Amino acid sequence: MAVLGSIIKSAIDLRDNLVTEDSPVEAQQNVLKNLLEKAQNTSFGKYYGFKKILKAKDTATHFAETVSFHDYNKMTNEWWHRVHEGFEDITWPGKPDYFALSSGTTGKTSKRIPVTKDMIEAIRKTGIKQVGALANFDLPPDFFEKEIMMLGSSTDLEKRDEFHEGEISGISASNIPFWFRGYYKPGEEIAKIADWDQRVQTIAERAHEWDIGALSGIPSWMELMMKKVIEHNNLETIHDIWPNLQVYTSGGVAFQPYEKSFNKLLARPITVIDTYLASEGFIAFQQRPGTTAMKLVTDNGIYFEFVPFKPEYVNKDGSIAQDAPVLNLSEVEKDTDYVLVMSSVSGAWRYLIGDTIAFTDVEKAEIIITGRTKFFLNVVGSQLSVNKMETALRELEQQFDIELPEFTIAAVKKNGEFYHHWYLGTTATIEESKLSEVLDTALQKANKNYKVARGKALRGVKVTTVPPSTFHEWNAKNKKKGGQVKMEKVMDEEKFKEWEDFAASIQP
Repeated sequence: MAVLGSIIKSAIDLRDNLVTEDSPVEAQQNVLKNLLEKAQNTSFGKYYGFKKILKAKDTATHFAETVSFHDYNKMTNEWWHRVHEGFEDITWPGKPDYFALSSGTTGKTSKRIPVTKDMIEAIRKTGIKQVGALANFDLPPDFFEKEIMMLGSSTDLEKRDEFHEGEISGISASNIPFWFRGYYKPGEEIAKIADWDQRVQTIAERAHEWDIGALSGIPSWMELMMKKVIEHNNLETIHDIWPNLQVYTSGGVAFQPYEKSFNKLLARPITVIDTYLASEGFIAFQQRPGTTAMKLVTDNGIYFEFVPFKPEYVNKDGSIAQDAPVLNLSEVEKDTDYVLVMSSVSGAWRYLIGDTIAFTDVEKAEIIITGRTKFFLNVVGSQLSVNKMETALRELEQQFDIELPEFTIAAVKKNGEFYHHWYLGTTATIEESKLSEVLDTALQKANKNYKVARGKALRGVKVTTVPPSTFHEWNAKNKKKGGQVKMEKVMDEEKFKEWEDFAASIQP
């Protein structure tokens, strides 16, 4: 009998029954007040008059009217460059111990995002909340005695002046509580290996030593790790070496595009739980079964605002017009795309992380990620967001019984006319013209603006298929493998030409 597991499960069940939470709207009001109070004597707080905002009758409205929107470049050029140089009390009291490096999905140059002690503590508390939410899932007691494979970036953080730098997954893993270290795999020694291929190879060689019950990481890199373990140990599925694997905690991107290929590596279904951990903080996690939506973390160090995701409010570079309307949690509507804006205990203020979300349940504050502001293709009025693109691709998968885990797209001009050129990652051998035709039809069905564009200036769709590994190699060439690295879904013509040349150069 799994005695320890029964005790842990009982403790989680008890905590879930005892802990009461404020409503999401009330929690957000308290978070905003706490953020303003703590940062009122920083340079940022003095500049924007946080003391005055705190005295306002409607704090949220006065905050939104007073403080500008900031993307990374604006935040860094005006404020964070002084944090990078070691000055204190700039946008948050004191100075951070860490900077999260994030090239995101749009460039080679890493962003350096402050990670304060308060943010690390907030991430830790949200992690505990997520563990508590396991009480809502039908998991047996022995699951809570198994080990967890966390496949993130290297925990061997770089020292730069007085700070340590790395991806947020590496920073989080390097701050794992002592009581969790016995469960955490691949362990501190392997996690410090900087080279991703070497780290995965070592995991494959040591895999037989562990009793893994849960996996955690970005789907594309998790798939590659499992394939390496299966190949190295001459297995049929990952369950042949980890028979007690029952849970996969996804994160960073939607899991649905990877579901078919992921499941082929399993002997039986496992519970998939979505999370939303970004370089800027732990934003949301799936709290209950029966949904793919995630609950916003409304009571732990992050205040959220929402800008309607419409072309007139979003600039070409993905930033937001300063006069764009903004809503707080009490004002949002279900099934509407919003640009996510956040203020946090790392000293990010009205900060655009570049993601768009939609609420599936406003009362529960449950969301899905619908795309990126920079991955919004509106050439000739097509108004294609990532979720519309992926909806169409799921239809292709179903119709042709294929897997399409990766893609990228650009609007290209040929002979004076615009076309959408798609690159689809697949091992299937289907005529590209057939894929183009079905994809075009699916997009017209999913998006009325696209249908209108196809009847006017958008002349057609072209599909090129390449192996999914092409996308992984592109990321390796331009950024690096593993960790938080994700593929850009929409490219401009210049970047797309680089992509085409690269894709052609590595094809057999």
